Amino acid sequence: MKAIVLDRTIPQGVSFQNVTLGSLGDNDVRIELAAAALNHRDEWCRQGKYANLKDGVVLGSDGSGIVVETGKSVDHSWIGKEVIINPALHWGDNQQAQGPDFRILGMPDNGTLAEFIQVPGDRIYSKPNHLNLIEAAALPLAGLTAYRALFYQGDLKPGQKVLVTGIGGGVAQFALQFALAHKAEVYVSSSSPEKLEVARTLGAQGGFIYSDPNWVAEAKNLTGGFDLVIDSAMGDTLGDLIDVIGPGGKLVFFGATLGNPSEMNVRKIFWSQLTLRGTTMGSDRDFEEMLDFVTHNLIKPVVDRVFDFDQTITAFERMQQGAQLGKLVLKIK
Repeated sequence: MKAIVLDRTIPQGVSFQNVTLGSLGDNDVRIELAAAALNHRDEWCRQGKYANLKDGVVLGSDGSGIVVETGKSVDHSWIGKEVIINPALHWGDNQQAQGPDFRILGMPDNGTLAEFIQVPGDRIYSKPNHLNLIEAAALPLAGLTAYRALFYQGDLKPGQKVLVTGIGGGVAQFALQFALAHKAEVYVSSSSPEKLEVARTLGAQGGFIYSDPNWVAEAKNLTGGFDLVIDSAMGDTLGDLIDVIGPGGKLVFFGATLGNPSEMNVRKIFWSQLTLRGTTMGSDRDFEEMLDFVTHNLIKPVVDRVFDFDQTITAFERMQQGAQLGKLVLKIK
């Protein structure tokens, strides 16, 4: 089968190769993929910035398709059904945090940027009826991460004020949509006025250019302080984020693309009773609740652009440039 694999021997970092699937395990299913979506994780692998990389592994965590074969211990009625894949493997039994065997589909296990994939049968779920296969492929990793950040870690309540930073990426886009569906008052930040305007059309109450030195004062004057901030950048933006959180508020972060902060205003944290919480992906319970939430609220992922499978490198380049608002999806079949 044709697949996109990590290949650090060439400047592009990935290459199309013919990959042979192994034999199907008793508890596995084989899926003919219809679509797959890129995540920043895939781009970081391509750039060699992810841990424990191995050339030859098929990248990709998000995918949708049709079950074409099941192992003998899996219900054969799955064959022919449209499914999406939960890319979180071996979370464990602790809802509070993943266990030591946790990993994510696409590295080190072969992922979804391929014509076929084999995964354990407990990783597949029926595609929500209101989504087509392109939309469904955009949902799993980012939707799961956003859901856990907002509802398990952030304990979001209707009517609360939320700031989602860096609107444009997949998790941020879902955090905006999910928080709005939960009747929160949502604001966003970006370096792009165009992205702020798109976020407003989706329902954001307002937006801030985070490179503007006055954005913190503007946000505090407008909102009085946020109950919840969802962030993935950290670095020295942390000071500004702490400043815009109201008393008793929370900062939930699922990444640190700008690295560690050089300093932290600990006095503001303890005096204002703030909570800083890290989060990553989510448990099987989170995934199932996320699917129910998406289905009940008829939420459709924002798809920035759909590429043919042979345009995968172009899709990676768009992600590298940070030009997208929403998910980049590859049409495989």
